[in-house]
Amino acid sequence: MSDWEAVRLDALAADEKSAISKPYGSAMVKDDYRSTGVPVVRGVNLAGGTFHDDDFVFIEPALADRIPGANMRAGDLVVTHRGTVGQVSMIPRAPRHERYVASTSHVKVRLDATRAVPEFFYYWFQSARGRDSILVHSSTVGVPGIAQPVTTVKGLTVPFPPIGVQRGIAQVLGALDDKIAANSGVVTTADALAASLTRSVLDMTRQVALNEIALVTMGSSPPGTSYNEVGEGTVFYQGVRDFGVRYPDNRVWTTEPVRMAKAGDCLLSVRAPVGRLNLSAEDTCIGRGLASVRSLAATPMTLFHLLRDAPEAWAPYEAEGTIFGSINKDQLEALRLPTVPEEFVEGLEQQLRALEASVASCLDENLKLAGMRDALLPQLMSGKIRVKDAEQMVGDVV
Repeated sequence: MSDWEAVRLDALAADEKSAISKPYGSAMVKDDYRSTGVPVVRGVNLAGGTFHDDDFVFIEPALADRIPGANMRAGDLVVTHRGTVGQVSMIPRAPRHERYVASTSHVKVRLDATRAVPEFFYYWFQSARGRDSILVHSSTVGVPGIAQPVTTVKGLTVPFPPIGVQRGIAQVLGALDDKIAANSGVVTTADALAASLTRSVLDMTRQVALNEIALVTMGSSPPGTSYNEVGEGTVFYQGVRDFGVRYPDNRVWTTEPVRMAKAGDCLLSVRAPVGRLNLSAEDTCIGRGLASVRSLAATPMTLFHLLRDAPEAWAPYEAEGTIFGSINKDQLEALRLPTVPEEFVEGLEQQLRALEASVASCLDENLKLAGMRDALLPQLMSGKIRVKDAEQMVGDVV
């Protein structure tokens, strides 16, 4: 075990007023939101601890000036104290905006750069021990939250290794995250190129019903007593909960499968949100929230991108119903899609398959990189693995 000193988080705070703080009360309300100005950091920007530097609401700079304790900049930590309690993120070193403002559900933490490397403490709070140190203060009555968020965050106990060790651990884990981010960028570029290639050859004047080019199988849920999470039977997806960038994550299996999708089929959400898509990596059982859509012309990637690039097709079904949107089999089979002229069919499918192979390779590598990061994280944070040894392991893969 490590012999690192343990200290209160506020002992490492920057020497400035409101280094650890949040906006209170009605300092900022929804009526203050604008389309431009200073971005407000909300839960949507912090999902899973990864900072999403987009999809902001804004407040006027004058209002941001009146709540200086909520103003954030590159390197500041953001701790969620209401809702997804235990979630910690960090404003990136190269952010899109000069400053940000924490919402009322978040606490800003600005550390003393001469003693504390923010990335190290970000990774500490991603570890089970770091996350649990926050969750122990959470109330689960009503909306999960921390009663005295600023006081609680200030009093959190954190490890305090020498700054060189902090920096080394942050660099090792950051190298893995940087590679994951680079792969994700390749996926984003491939998606944009696939959409452009598909649109460039579509004949918008001639449309066909989906059932003319694809076989649709609506899902049906097996008995709940057949479900398990230990890998027994057939993998089962009820809806979009397990959807990933391209393929769902295996979480639930069933020993009594009913409706099946084959490997390579499009998995389409038929309940809110209608139209969400993934690809099936293997033969799988599908529940009532999904449909399998299989190309009749052996052009599965073309079909996937036709469906993926048709958000306007799903909008009417999201609006139907009193609570949740949905689409039934007759409506889905009658869905009208533009056609690909015969002379472009083979070439487009080949190009899309090449792009999807690149996407699959990047996503597979990301799973392995994330697995290595998650395995190294607790070992490094406990001092069980030396930074030098971890650097060698990471250097072999990045």
